[in-house]
Amino acid sequence: MASKSKILFIGSTGHVGKHVVEASAKASHPTYALVSDSTLSDPTKSHIIDHFKSLKVIFISGDLYNHESLVMAIKQVDVVISTVGHNLLADQNRIISAIKEVGNVKRFFPSEYGCDVDHVHDVEPARTAFNAKAGIRRAVEAAQVPYTFVSSNLFSGWFLPSLAQPYLLEVATPPEDKVTILGDGKAIFNVERDVATYIIKAVDDPRTLNKILYVRPPQNTYSCVDLVALWEQKCGKILDKSYVSEQQLLNDIREASFPLNLRLSIFYSVFVKGDQTNFDIEPSFGVEATKLYPDVEYTTVDEFLNQFV
Repeated sequence: MASKSKILFIGSTGHVGKHVVEASAKASHPTYALVSDSTLSDPTKSHIIDHFKSLKVIFISGDLYNHESLVMAIKQVDVVISTVGHNLLADQNRIISAIKEVGNVKRFFPSEYGCDVDHVHDVEPARTAFNAKAGIRRAVEAAQVPYTFVSSNLFSGWFLPSLAQPYLLEVATPPEDKVTILGDGKAIFNVERDVATYIIKAVDDPRTLNKILYVRPPQNTYSCVDLVALWEQKCGKILDKSYVSEQQLLNDIREASFPLNLRLSIFYSVFVKGDQTNFDIEPSFGVEATKLYPDVEYTTVDEFLNQFV
């Protein structure tokens, strides 16, 4: 049996990174994390760092802006997975440069983990983030770095506690009185832990080489109306529904401040334009995770919402 790839994570302590690092270590991949000294000493990150230590993650001191540390770290591994946040997306060019210099990396996963940015109808401020991701795709292709791009759509842990309500930012439980309905586009929801599992399975899979890995579980596709109907069944109440037109949503995006305007502009792409489900996955550019790995028992939206009943 071939040995498992050594994996380096950049951006390992963030919302996505911590799950993928755990999945890597639990799948017995030699797992490395490029971590700055400030992160190692950050009390708000100590629980994540301690968990990584329990998983035998190997820490390498450095960061995205220290080229020598990037090169040194990449020399030790086979695969590089970036999970950096939105504000660092464009700076992944630094990773590409280091990968090209080292020359030994057999796969790079840039930070994406959302809509397929080559199939979006976008408005600002989401457009800036989508364009940054698309720019990194083009840079990876131009540099001829072996890649897998991951389109994991909406994270359940991020969006479902609010029932994907567009105007509710800091909400821990779904509403039980009134809801807002946007468009008729269908969103795809995935639990972060499940996405992490699919990513790690793809690392050494030749079927995902130079492809987009889409995570589209057949039971996790919902429009706003579908999602509200499911929640009404669970909470036993009929909710008061207000419907927002496309033009009203565009006006609200322009008038809102960050981070609400970002959330609304993402929802415009997903629920109004239907950008997560309005195209077919062609074998020339993509593969679908639940079809490649039917053994993975993913968490359905129905199951996820049970915790709030």
